[in-house]
Order: sequence, then structure tokens, then C-alpha cells
Amino acid sequence: MAGELTTIARPYAEAVFERAKETGQLESWSRALGLLGAAATDPQVAPQIANPNVPRGRIRDLLIEVCGDALPGEVANLVRLLADNGRLAAIPEIAEWFEARREADQGVRQIQVRSAFPLGEAERQAIAEAMARRLGGQVELTVEEDPALIGGVEIRAGDLVIDDSVRGKLKQLAHALHF
Repeated sequence: MAGELTTIARPYAEAVFERAKETGQLESWSRALGLLGAAATDPQVAPQIANPNVPRGRIRDLLIEVCGDALPGEVANLVRLLADNGRLAAIPEIAEWFEARREADQGVRQIQVRSAFPLGEAERQAIAEAMARRLGGQVELTVEEDPALIGGVEIRAGDLVIDDSVRGKLKQLAHALHF
């Protein structure tokens, strides 16, 4: 989640989350947004969304039709609003932010860990415990290897980024030396 789509998606996701929580429909919205996100990233649909020559109303109707009865009325209204504002491309990002917000509300934080080398179970557990203390709740780790980091780890939890990689330190040094 980064870039212009995040800037667009986050306010929609926050508003939708608040509405879903207010009406007690978090699970329903979660399922519907997941379905919409999958439909919007479908290899046949995504190029149509990105094509400025395809009428937004046509894509809106396609998404609503494809999802059918799985879209509650308010979610269909969200699709209409996004189409009217030319924001249909943000649907997958809105779904991701909604899920992140829902999990955070339930006290579970998603943590992405990138490591230059494979992490053992003890290292994973140590990172999980440290992040749980820092963030004040349960955490779920997703770990991936990235040899481009050269050494160390990069940890992401929402907007929080802890870059303790060799690559990150080299970038900081280059920036300090104006390279």
C-alpha cells in the first residue's frame, strides 16, 4: 500500500470502516470489499478500469453485476460513488485498508518483515514479542526473504517502518553525505 492510490483509498476505507462499525456490519463489509477487490484486480477487469476510454458507468455496472447479491446496498452505493469520482481503481486498496483497520480494531496488527536471510522460529518469536510490546496488542507476522537488503531486517506495521537493514543504513549514509 503506497503512493497515490493510498492517498485516495485511506479516507474512503476509514469512512467505510466507521459506517460498518456503526451499523454492526463489519463482517458483511469485509466480505463484500474482499469480493470487490478480487473483481477489480481480475485480469480482464483491471485493464478496463485503467482504460480512460471505457465509460465509468459501464465498469460500475459490471462490478455490481459480477458481485450480485453479495453486495449489500450500501456497498453498491460505494461503488457508484467511486465511479462518479473516477476512483474505481482504488477499490483493491480500499479493501486492504479496511481489513487493516478492522484487524487493528480487533487488537491484531499485521507486521511485514523482510529479511536478507531466513529467520529462525526464535528470531520470529523475538520480533513478534517486541512488536507486540511496542504496538500494544497481538501481532501476526508475514516474513519474506529479500537478499537486496544485504543484511538485517525491515519491519512494517501500517505507517511504522523500522529499517535495520544494511541497504537502509547505506542509503542513510549516502543521504548524509549527499551522494
